[in-house]
Amino acid sequence: MIKKVKKAHLKNSQNNTGILVLENKKIFSGIGIGYQGEATGEVCFNTSLTGYQEIISDPSYAGQIINFTFPHIGNVGTNKEDFESDKIWTKGVIFNSEITSPSNYRSYQHLDAWLKKNKIVGITGLDTRSLTNFIRDKGAPKGTIAYSKKSKFHINKLIKSTVRWGGLKNLDLAEKVSTKKNYIWKGHKTWKKEYGYRKNNQNSFHVVAIDYGIKKNILRYFSDFKCKVTVVSCKTTVEKILSLKPNGVFLSNGPGDPAATGKYAIKIIQGLIQKKMPLFGICLGHQILALALGGKTKKMKLGHRGANHPVKNLINDNVEITSQNHGFEVVRENLPKNILITHKSLFDNSIEGIKLKNKPVFSVQYHPESNPGPQDSVYLFQEFINNMKKNAKKKRS
Repeated sequence: MIKKVKKAHLKNSQNNTGILVLENKKIFSGIGIGYQGEATGEVCFNTSLTGYQEIISDPSYAGQIINFTFPHIGNVGTNKEDFESDKIWTKGVIFNSEITSPSNYRSYQHLDAWLKKNKIVGITGLDTRSLTNFIRDKGAPKGTIAYSKKSKFHINKLIKSTVRWGGLKNLDLAEKVSTKKNYIWKGHKTWKKEYGYRKNNQNSFHVVAIDYGIKKNILRYFSDFKCKVTVVSCKTTVEKILSLKPNGVFLSNGPGDPAATGKYAIKIIQGLIQKKMPLFGICLGHQILALALGGKTKKMKLGHRGANHPVKNLINDNVEITSQNHGFEVVRENLPKNILITHKSLFDNSIEGIKLKNKPVFSVQYHPESNPGPQDSVYLFQEFINNMKKNAKKKRS
């Protein structure tokens, strides 16, 4: 349901307890769920068919309101294990259909109760197709989502909150979501149906992961590949990282504008490259790596968010179906000559992967840790392992 309203207050029908107000004063109304309150952020859409708990708990969605294009969200409830972060940073969620009673043997809590617990404002019963089409035509807008059981909304106040918010451009959110205290990952591997999460007890390599908003399943994959992982905050110095004696450094995913995060991250990454440290970046880590190598980034009109995005591997000449979540991209024009483009999007030909021609440094825009999503790109973790092996041999020789 879409409305344009000029009144200072809006009293909806008894069922319209949720509302979304966009910066152009367009209004979508529905049924409020989750936490009663208001939240302002960038409204985007995600096309994934599964994995809503992992999506909502992904720190890369800080500052964003997620519109799910798949209608059946919440039907498997929530569990205690599939969190991508201990704190939920997503601003709000929008679903097409009412949440049904959960039907899954791992479920321990209804999604609505989980949203309340994590203070996430939500709406259901909204025309998500119309909202998605609007975003496709106009780009991802700023918006304010609100839920009131009494169905009373101060429209002018919501519009002002939306317009006053500066948006994601020039916004550093990595510092906000990054760990405040360095820690060693507990070593759990990726989940298997037969036995759940098992612990890795073999540490063949030591990876230092710079946390710009890291997902737990990335850490689990490093455990699968027998790596000890030390997670450090996004502003950790080169000297501190090297003192941990890593075999390689991982640049994590995260939210916000890479150029804003790059004000402190670029110098750190450049220092690691000078020390010939093997580097592997994902998502925001990919974008900041490109900036450190002399490239540029820009905000996309729509961004890529979903678990069904085709990417062409230009090295192997094959196509991978990937999981993605980003609103910024690396600019192709004037890319330094020592950077090789390794992957491209088959949706819009944007850069999806790069590598440094003369050093063990590479990154991808998408999420090879596949949570949620396909597992076509897990080989990239092995590629990083191989780079660490080669580098270790060079040091010994």
